[in-house]
Amino acid sequence: MKLSHNQQIKVTLGCENFLENHLDLVRGKRVGLITNPTGVDSKLQSLIDLFSKHPSIDLVALYGPEHGLRGHAHAGEYVPFYLHEKYNLPVFSLYGQSLTPDTGTLRDRDAHMRAFDTVVEGKFPERSMIESVDVLVFDIQDVGTRIYTYVATMAYCMQVCAEFGLEFIVLDRPNPINGKDLEGPILEYPEFSSFVGLYPIPVRHGMTIGELAQLFNNQFLTRSANLKVIPMLDWKRKFWFDQLSIPWTAPSPNMPTLQTATVYPGQVFLEGTNLSEGRGTKKPFELFGVPWIDGIFLEKELNQLLLPGVKFRREQFMPTFSKYQGELCEGIQIQVIDRNTYKPFRVALHVIKAIKERHPEQFLFHAKYFDKIMGTASVRQAIEKGERIEKIMKGYGSQLDEFAKLRKDYLLY
Repeated sequence: MKLSHNQQIKVTLGCENFLENHLDLVRGKRVGLITNPTGVDSKLQSLIDLFSKHPSIDLVALYGPEHGLRGHAHAGEYVPFYLHEKYNLPVFSLYGQSLTPDTGTLRDRDAHMRAFDTVVEGKFPERSMIESVDVLVFDIQDVGTRIYTYVATMAYCMQVCAEFGLEFIVLDRPNPINGKDLEGPILEYPEFSSFVGLYPIPVRHGMTIGELAQLFNNQFLTRSANLKVIPMLDWKRKFWFDQLSIPWTAPSPNMPTLQTATVYPGQVFLEGTNLSEGRGTKKPFELFGVPWIDGIFLEKELNQLLLPGVKFRREQFMPTFSKYQGELCEGIQIQVIDRNTYKPFRVALHVIKAIKERHPEQFLFHAKYFDKIMGTASVRQAIEKGERIEKIMKGYGSQLDEFAKLRKDYLLY
């Protein structure tokens, strides 16, 4: 249950710690800021505003991840280069835009709309995008799940900074779904590496963005960056985001609430099927369904599983975009009643298995994409063979134990 306002825990964000105690890292240097609407302090003051007004910070360029600096673009949507009207600063997209070095003109290197059977591959920033800076500062709220492009954007920028001798600073933020719980298989590297899952970590990794930066820098990057992580103060691994005195700002258009982030580590895999994962509704990832499903039967079947921490309620919905746009879908709303016992990955596998077995002729995997975000083909293959979910989950339990040992050296809290 959410704490009352008076009970919420005061945590100092990495950006606040940086502005208070670590300005020596950027004084006299040209700064590029990688951020989006989540780049705010606990009073909702924009970090762009705070940086641009600060006498000790020479902010010279802005960079946005997928969805853009303003966070308005849909998944996979191209965001062109532009000059920020308020700050008169160049704004570069780290989601596929590049700047031609010899002419200074923009070129669109790829189509970026995600197709069912393809995976959008991210781009490294080119030298022409960072030649005006001495240090890149990264401040974006992550969601605690491997399948999220901001993590790859950070890693790519770290790699480029290592190659060109730039410093890289990460201003740490909470893992919104706590820093303890681990779920899902480890990505099989490099076969299933992509911009939506770059390195061999589990689906739910239980790390902050700063901790991930340290792990990547020491374990996976081909060349280590000159990395500095500015930690939060007073954050503990057991905390959920709504226990903190920090307002929630949607990390992306289809991540509107903490509840979305809570179910996302499982429901994201419905993207790799012909089921709607609720995009185009007011409850993305909390809702799922399809026009041809038997909602009454599915509600009963899923509730009979007695899965911890969750109830399933029949729901009808009509997506305004994405799969089944404008069509009435029969489906289910996931209602988390105890988030500490609810296991989103396990629940999603049961959902997929139940629908596949009930509607074998109509249910489809988009196999290439499903395997990419899963990080392995073995889960899909096991479901197709009719294996029990408990057996599938047991198969990667030892992987999580090994990852827990690996990450230990990079935990800050």
